[in-house]
Amino acid sequence: MTNANLAVVTGASSGIGKELARLCAKDGYNLVIAADEPAVQQAAEALASHNVMVEAIEADLASLEGVDQLITRIGDRDIDLLFLNAGRGLGDGFLDQDWQKVRRVIDTNITGTVYLAHELGARMARRGRGRILFTGSIAGFMPGTFQAVYNGTKAFIDSFSIALRHEMLDTGVTVTVLMPGATQTRFFERAEMMDTKVGTDEKDNPADVARTGYDAMMAGEEQVISGWKNKLQVAAAHVTPAGTLAEQHRKMAEPGSASRD
Repeated sequence: MTNANLAVVTGASSGIGKELARLCAKDGYNLVIAADEPAVQQAAEALASHNVMVEAIEADLASLEGVDQLITRIGDRDIDLLFLNAGRGLGDGFLDQDWQKVRRVIDTNITGTVYLAHELGARMARRGRGRILFTGSIAGFMPGTFQAVYNGTKAFIDSFSIALRHEMLDTGVTVTVLMPGATQTRFFERAEMMDTKVGTDEKDNPADVARTGYDAMMAGEEQVISGWKNKLQVAAAHVTPAGTLAEQHRKMAEPGSASRD
């Protein structure tokens, strides 16, 4: 038996999104999960073992058409939990990146995410109940040398989500932003960053990161940084000159940095 409440999770085929969906399933939420790859179907099969209804949709959430596919699948059902987690990264120097890949990062992390928040957030506000969790990043606190576009998109999401929260204070809908650090997912492989220091260093467990975000969302908190090391890094970023942060980021993300001392 389930509580018949509905959770929607984007980027749910792997990593943090898959773990967020698992937490929802364990708590008895029916699920609509979306991702831009066939693995979302396998994720749905695993989640169904928790005795909940799970619908999976493979859609390109970097496009308005893909987001509309997800909205159509949800139909007129009430949404209790909305996890805006879909994201994409890209390594290398900005001028060396393929423009279509750059555009896809921006459209996934910002355009598709904000469009979905606009359409479903309005529905939740009219209902007067619900919770929204954005997956931002501590990357939003520092200029991302050799990851300039990605860090820029996460700076947008970190800022946007908190502003939206305060616009929605009287609606009955809470907005929370989860800001993880480097996490053990397929992110760095997909971003073509496996020759970088950050790509090869030890990373956080996605299940732990998801639990941190899920608990903060359910408590109605404004924001949460996962992991004490990441909290220290953000605290330092607040008092460190931007140029210094940019050079620190270079050492982590510059191509070939994995082989350097």
